[in-house]
Amino acid sequence: MSVRSENVGIVIVSHSPLIARGTADMVRQMVGDDVPLAWCGGNADGGLGTNTADILSAIEAAWSKAGVAVFVDLGGAETNSEMAIEMLGEERSAMAVICNAPLVEGAVIAATEASGGASLARVVATAEELSP
Repeated sequence: MSVRSENVGIVIVSHSPLIARGTADMVRQMVGDDVPLAWCGGNADGGLGTNTADILSAIEAAWSKAGVAVFVDLGGAETNSEMAIEMLGEERSAMAVICNAPLVEGAVIAATEASGGASLARVVATAEELSP
């Protein structure tokens, strides 16, 4: 099945590469290949942490003309994702949003919404409804 480039992309950022990969696997199993999907986790040395360059690469890999929703696990992942989004430039950074939603549940529900062709705003809003 080919990815429909008009669907919002999903990026998963975790301090743990195992959590990021596992979440991406769950999204792919639940939604299939209908959404662009990328993940990254761990620092440049392979330990726990996040890496701005890897996050930027993941955003580029999942990029869609409809935008990208980014899911993060902890504060450092959010800070580095904000920096990566700024590196996209003004026009593209407006189409990349960090979601305030649980990592796993948020990514799955966002991908489900995106697979139906929902807008970036709708994808983000649906995922953020999960937040306490």
